[in-house]
Amino acid sequence: MATAAGSSSAAVPFWRAAGMTYITYSNICASLVRGCLKEPYKSEAASREKVHFAVTKWVSGKPEKPTIRSDSPED
Repeated sequence: MATAAGSSSAAVPFWRAAGMTYITYSNICASLVRGCLKEPYKSEAASREKVHFAVTKWVSGKPEKPTIRSDSPED
């Protein structure tokens, strides 16, 4: 039996069916798991949750001194 072009009977991951990317789904799951942990594991996981990055502004085609940032996700 032939199927119409463009239609598929293949299973779609539920995170994609919900309109999320895998990264978004993964971040939500990780946040829920961290929230369920008991001490001392909860504080250890919270310390690994911090994000460190550098921001460099460019002026006239040349980079200025980078600014180091350290942010943690907001609840």
